[in-house]
Amino acid sequence: MAQASPAAAFVDIPAWKNIVAWICAVSIGLFFLGAGLWKLTDHLGTATRMTQALVPPSLSVLAALFFGITEVFGGILLMIPRYRRWGSWLCSFLLVAFMVYMGWNYTALQGMDCSCFPWLKRAVGPAFFWSDGLMLVMSALAGWWAHSSQGTKGAALIFASTLVFAGVAYGITESRQSGTKAPDSITVEGQPYSLQQGKILLYFYDPECSHCNDAAKRMAKHTWKDAKVIGLATRVPQFAQYFMDSTGLKGKNSPDHVSLKALFPHGDPPYGVVLEHGRMKTGLQRFDDVEPEATLRQLGFIE
Repeated sequence: MAQASPAAAFVDIPAWKNIVAWICAVSIGLFFLGAGLWKLTDHLGTATRMTQALVPPSLSVLAALFFGITEVFGGILLMIPRYRRWGSWLCSFLLVAFMVYMGWNYTALQGMDCSCFPWLKRAVGPAFFWSDGLMLVMSALAGWWAHSSQGTKGAALIFASTLVFAGVAYGITESRQSGTKAPDSITVEGQPYSLQQGKILLYFYDPECSHCNDAAKRMAKHTWKDAKVIGLATRVPQFAQYFMDSTGLKGKNSPDHVSLKALFPHGDPPYGVVLEHGRMKTGLQRFDDVEPEATLRQLGFIE
């Protein structure tokens, strides 16, 4: 008996169902693929957003990598007819788990940004649930009108390739988090400022971000040694000085956040770069009751 080929995946259903299934599969597949690739190529920024979403800081990087890998794998499976039903199960499970988690923590997370792409802004609220519910219906339809999936070896190869990509992306990002040479100088409050001497903390922040505000207030309570703090407002720079004054963080502001972010890539703020004699010592992505205090103390920036 001849084996069923991938091309025969939809021959036994009406044409309109075939078309709808393809539209749903490709649309949701591309969405998950894009969201997963974004997480894998910016796992530090994703880890920051995970922490803001109440994921324990110690698990944030692991969670970023796990969901990035799973989303890429599920998105690819959805777009291949032979594996579409498996992809539907996986993506549907992720959507249900995501909605349940957000619903369970709705009071604490209401209004928080939960974007899957840098250009797609979403906040936790009623619209979040109906939009994810619509994606769940599309994912389910794509799998419901698909043939039973087959070919575990092929799926395993796709998964292995995803792991390799994730490992390469992780290694590249981590390698750029230490030892990078800072520019000789930047502009600080209208004047050239050398980054090649002493200890300097570059603090990337959004003046209207509550997490950035809370982090700055905690750092303002530290007893700083001979280290300097340079603030880099990533948006609404007209509020930069008010941010420093209101939080009590005794730092000076620089408008050079674009060029410095290109040199020290990261995701959403808050984010810090620890410099010593013009070289990056480490990146600070975790801002809570433990970090970055422990790291700053270990590096001799605070008492």
